[in-house]
Order: sequence, then structure tokens, then C-alpha cells
Amino acid sequence: MDNAMVVAAQPEAAEAGALMLMRGGNAVDAAVAAALVQTVVDPLMCGIAGFGSMGIYRPGKSHDYIDFHAPAPLKATPTMWQDLIEGETRDGFGFILKGGVNDVGYGSIAMPATLKALDIAHRTHGRLTWADVLAPAIRFAEAGWLVRPAVVSFWTDEGSMGRASNQDRVNYTAAGRALYRRPDGSPKRLGELIRNPDYAATLRRIAEAGAQDFYTGEIGQRIAADMRANGALLSGKDLALFEPTRQAPLEGTYRGRRITTNQPPGGGIMLVQMLNILENFDLRALGHNTPEYIRVVCETMKRSTIDKDRHVGDPRFVDIPVEHLLSKRYAREAAAEIKAGIKAHVTRYQASEVPKDTTHVSVVDAEGNCVTVTHSLGMPSGVITEGLGFMYNGCMGVFDPRPGRAGSIAPGKSRFSAMCPTIVFNGDKVELVIGAPGGTQIVMGVLQAILNVVDFGMDMQQAVSAPRFSATSNAIDVTNRIPRWITEPLEAMGYEVIRNPMSHYFGVVHGIRVTPDGRLEGGADPGRDGVAYGVSVT
Repeated sequence: MDNAMVVAAQPEAAEAGALMLMRGGNAVDAAVAAALVQTVVDPLMCGIAGFGSMGIYRPGKSHDYIDFHAPAPLKATPTMWQDLIEGETRDGFGFILKGGVNDVGYGSIAMPATLKALDIAHRTHGRLTWADVLAPAIRFAEAGWLVRPAVVSFWTDEGSMGRASNQDRVNYTAAGRALYRRPDGSPKRLGELIRNPDYAATLRRIAEAGAQDFYTGEIGQRIAADMRANGALLSGKDLALFEPTRQAPLEGTYRGRRITTNQPPGGGIMLVQMLNILENFDLRALGHNTPEYIRVVCETMKRSTIDKDRHVGDPRFVDIPVEHLLSKRYAREAAAEIKAGIKAHVTRYQASEVPKDTTHVSVVDAEGNCVTVTHSLGMPSGVITEGLGFMYNGCMGVFDPRPGRAGSIAPGKSRFSAMCPTIVFNGDKVELVIGAPGGTQIVMGVLQAILNVVDFGMDMQQAVSAPRFSATSNAIDVTNRIPRWITEPLEAMGYEVIRNPMSHYFGVVHGIRVTPDGRLEGGADPGRDGVAYGVSVT
């Protein structure tokens, strides 16, 4: 029987993680190796110059989160973009500014945070050498990787509501065009091989000199020089000062389970709040994905979204009423409104949707150690420093350009992220290790997968595959697998229902379920190319 498992959104990443387990590594070694491979084979979804959140549980030893949320550079100011606003996305994933100053290019880059966080996780908890966990990523960068369906669909995306298309992001630098375009300028096609020798050299330098080289060494100096030459907000000082945050998990309860997830500005607070509200309903009696079930869950989503917009940001800059938002009393009050048919109203500056550019890994090893890590580039900046081979995050695009708000810009401040890598305990035993990419839809996807397991008894693959819906605005969004006989009664109640053409959408959930008898069930969302690999480790 398999006693360890890796689930990731890319076969190459899951393969690398499984390989670490087979070579005697633990869950942290596997997760770090998988995440580093993801930066090679999903180069616009994530990168070593990205951001994210990682939960690590070691039975009887420790349970903590490493949060690396890409703070704004020290040169950023609260008012620098306030006169440039053209709109806000319908799902709250960012703002559209004149000239796209926060979108593609050097002005969109916030602190590159991912590499230092992966290094800290490995140095604190890993078993294999740093060179060991970097080796698979170096190999894929050097020997090449095949363009997968999810990669094709992503970099041919044309954008919306003034957002740059992903083609513009790929085309922004000569290095991007050389890596990801064919000689005629069209995107690389399904099955084509991509080699990235510059990135292989960068990773090899990091393996030999250590991760700190990226921040203050030779690589860091090259980054700082490029930023300086192109008028970026990011500087060498930002690189030298950055440190991820290590802290205890945010905790909640749901139907006798203990929920552990990330602290603000991560999305865990939304997840716990929504579970608190839904605990007041007999969801199983309502029936899975019935009109009333969708109404109840969507009104819960809307209320949590409203509270997030008003209150949740970087706790170093914003006074977040966590105790109030997560109180069972507050949840009962919200549930009473929903039972009475009261509709919540989500305010948005304007309306549209934007890309969700993120990925995820879940790992359980033979000793019961668990890791759940979500990491991203946000909306990728398109910037690749000549000779380094990786793209920088575009996290300045999700800050609120209006001063005085929870998500407003400030030097050193991080913006809210819906990332919510989560571990669910049933009694003193782990039941779920779960997370997802998907922008603001991350927490909505993770929520529904948890409900599918706890309330409807689904196995892990069923739970991540079931049709999903979302409400991060006043509309109810549904995937195309939810039939019209379900959505028409919602429209009769006065809801605007927006049908997404995708069969799998609203988060891309990847998880592991530990059954009561100790078996491991992996679930890889069919909306991406991911897999679950179980291995037997002695």
C-alpha cells in the first residue's frame, strides 16, 4: 500500500516530489522540489520571483506556516496611482489603470519572495541536500519540458477589460519571445520542447552559492541593476531586507473537524468564516448543487467577500477584526439573514474577470508529515532579466490604488491573497491536505472541496472534480456542467447567473485525503494537467 503521496498541477512537478520521497526525503523535500520544478514547467503561473504560502505539519513536533506575500517595494507610495483608475475586476482580483502601469512591465513588480521561502522551509525541515531538491528543476530547464494543454491555453489568453493579454506578457522581453515563441512569432504549440539554459544556469548558481545569492549576491546584483536601469519600483535594498513570515496557523472548526490554514493577508480567514456560517445549515439535506444549496453557499461567499474587501489586508498595516469575523455568533447572524432570503450586496468599481496565475502542491510522507503550498506570479509582469531565465511577479496589479483602504498601497505592505493552503484534522489525525490556484476563486474552490468530503462523503478525486460555482460579486457564476434546470430557479429568485464555458473552473483544487484506515486518496483537479502519485516508502 502506498504510504506517501504527492499531488501537483503538473506531472513533472509531482514526479519530482515523488522522486524525493523515494530517495529518502521527507514531505518538505518533496514539496520544495516539486515547487521548483513548477517554476520551470509553468513559467507564467509561478516562479522563484513570485509569492505564496506554505503550511507544514510534523506530527508531535510542529505546525506552522511560511507566508511570502510579495510586499510592495519601498519606493511605492499610497497615492502614486490614485488618479489613474479605470476600473476594478468583477471578482476583485485587481484594478485597471491608465497606461497599464500596474500590469505588464517593471512597474508591476513587487518583492520576489518565493525562493527565500522555499529555502527557509528546506533549511528548517528538509532532510536531503539543497542541491538534491534543486536537481530536478535544473534537469527540466536544461533538457527541456513539453508544452502541455494548460500551458497552451494560458499563454494564448487574450485578456479582458483592458488587461494585457498573456501574449503581451510573453512578448514583453526578447528573452520571453525567444523562450516561448516560434520563429514566426506564434506561441509554442502543444508537445513542443522548451529548453531554458539561462534558467538552468541560474538554478545551478543557487544550488552552489545558496538562495541568498538571489537576494544579495551575484544574481541579486544583476536583478538590482536591471531594475535600476528600467525605472522599477523594486531595488537592491528591497532584496536585501526581505524576510518571509513564519507563524502559527489560523484555526477554526467545522462539524467536529479542526481547520488549520494561513493567517491574513492570506485567504484562510475567508475559508474559516464561510465554514462557520455554513455549519448552521444541513447542507446534506439541501442536496449537492441544488438551487437552494447554491443559493446558501453563494450568499455565504458574498458575505465573506464583503468582509474581506472592508477589513482584510496586511496585519502589520491594517487592524483586522479577526475575532469578530471568525466568531460563531457572527456566523449565526449571517446564517439567519441567508435563511430569511436577504441578499448581500458586493460593491465593485466596475466589472470583468482576469487571469488566475498560480499553482499548488500537496504532500504527505510515510511519517505523516504534511505540506500544502500555493505559489504564484500574480499577473506575471512579463519581465525576464537578460540571462537569468525567469519571469518576475506582477503583484502591484492587485493593490488598491485608492488610499485609506485595507488593500491600499504602502511601502513594505502585502496585499490580500485568496491563497489558503489548508490542513483539516478529524480528531488528532490529518484528514485533508488541500489547496488550489485560481485568484480570488481559490478559497471558493477549496471550500467546496471540503464540503464535498465532510458533508457529502466524497472521496478526494470526486471532491475536486464535482462541478463548482462561485459568488465573488452579486452574480452567481457557474461552470458549464451545472445544468440549466438548476440555474433557472436561481434566476427566478432574481440572481444574475453567468455561465462559464469551462467544465472545470473556480479554483483548481489539488488535495490528499487520509481515510480513517490510513489509506491515501489523491485528487488532481481535471481543470489542469495535474496528477497524484502515490509511492511506497520503507
